[in-house]
Amino acid sequence: MPGGENEVVRSLLARARLAQEGFDRADQETVDLAVAAAGWAVLEPERNRALAEQAVRDTGLGNVADKIAKNHRKTLGLLRDLKGARSVGVLTDDPATGITEIARPAGVVAAITPSTNPVATPANVIINALKTRNAVVLSPSPKGAGVCAALLAHVHRELAKVGVEADLVQMLPPPGSKGLTMELMRQADLVVATGSRDNVRAAYSSGTPALGVGVGNVAAIVAPAADLPAAAARIAASKSFDHATSCSSENSLVVLAEVWDPLLAALAGQGGVLAEADEQLRLEAAMFPSGGLSSDFIARSAPRVAFLAGLDRAAFASCRFIMVREEPGHAGPGQPFSGEKLSPVLTLYRVVDFDAAIAQVRAIYDYQGKGHSVGVHGATRDQVLRLALELPVCRVIVDQAHCVATGGAFDNSLPFSLSMGCGTRGGNGFSDNLNYRYFLNITRIVRAIAPVKPVESEIFGEYWQRYGR
Repeated sequence: MPGGENEVVRSLLARARLAQEGFDRADQETVDLAVAAAGWAVLEPERNRALAEQAVRDTGLGNVADKIAKNHRKTLGLLRDLKGARSVGVLTDDPATGITEIARPAGVVAAITPSTNPVATPANVIINALKTRNAVVLSPSPKGAGVCAALLAHVHRELAKVGVEADLVQMLPPPGSKGLTMELMRQADLVVATGSRDNVRAAYSSGTPALGVGVGNVAAIVAPAADLPAAAARIAASKSFDHATSCSSENSLVVLAEVWDPLLAALAGQGGVLAEADEQLRLEAAMFPSGGLSSDFIARSAPRVAFLAGLDRAAFASCRFIMVREEPGHAGPGQPFSGEKLSPVLTLYRVVDFDAAIAQVRAIYDYQGKGHSVGVHGATRDQVLRLALELPVCRVIVDQAHCVATGGAFDNSLPFSLSMGCGTRGGNGFSDNLNYRYFLNITRIVRAIAPVKPVESEIFGEYWQRYGR
């Protein structure tokens, strides 16, 4: 590691550690005021709009209106989750167990954030870090470095009102580099990595405790009992939001044959255009020129995607998303549309029954997206349970707009987050939505209680009855 990168990071972390040591002594009231300050730095309407405009201008990804909505909804929802939550001092004190839990900060958090959400993700990490009395040093993507710096300037101004040190929230000097990011991860106390698979792998291999997320590639099943107009509206809203920058946007729909035709009609009514066979071949060649997804197509509008692929049918000029059809039973490199596309392109599979739908989703996730989540519209309670028991997913999203619901929503109880753990199946060490408790160390005071010691017959009684001693 070049000495210059080492010293840059060492200097940042020295300031961060000094600020964090002081913040470690803050009471819950001061912590919550700091959280509110960081939240208002984003939510103030003029700042939110300016940040969203800069994010789109600098990265070329997504659209301003949806960035504004995402920044607002994700930040407001997180603040709702954190309001009243204890994160300082005694968290629980249970006389029955003799256990008292004490909140302790992790220290300095290194946060690796993506260009697809260059405001909402850093804001989420900053707020969670402050709630738990940590310092945070951000490593944004090069394209997102400018808007991240603008965000931090707003955060610092708001924190000053509370009397909280600005050095609690820092970032690598723009535009950053892989060397600086690796050094930051090595020297920090905790790494939070959201973004590309390479970023997450680097976090896990840094030698520092890390929270990384898995690859998206969400599939959703549409069953015969679905309210098709409502399902189509949810799917269209999710797939087109911010030009599909979210890892939680549907990439595939697995549709039971009974509702295939009416669902396609409903999706067309929501602005979807089904590519014809020759158009699909041209789109595939343009999007996957060497087998991998071309960055030219990531988070572009559907008309722009069509233009780049040379699809000149008039319907593409104003569509919200493009649909392609693949034959069921397979997924993988030979069917690149079965993978994550990060664009408003939606792959459709027609299957005969719910068993075939499960098999198709499993095939898709064996290729890409294992551990993340699956959506379903119109399933019975037993069918929903089957998805949770049989598929390698950490979330089953029922009758909701997937990209909205997965990261927490005002009408479900998942924590608001932009980082969804995918469990061991997705190569992650956690399966929850990333939330403030993952930024805490918990110290437990353990007191003696009345003994709770079973006799052997209580443990082995049923076993002995069946199999003898």
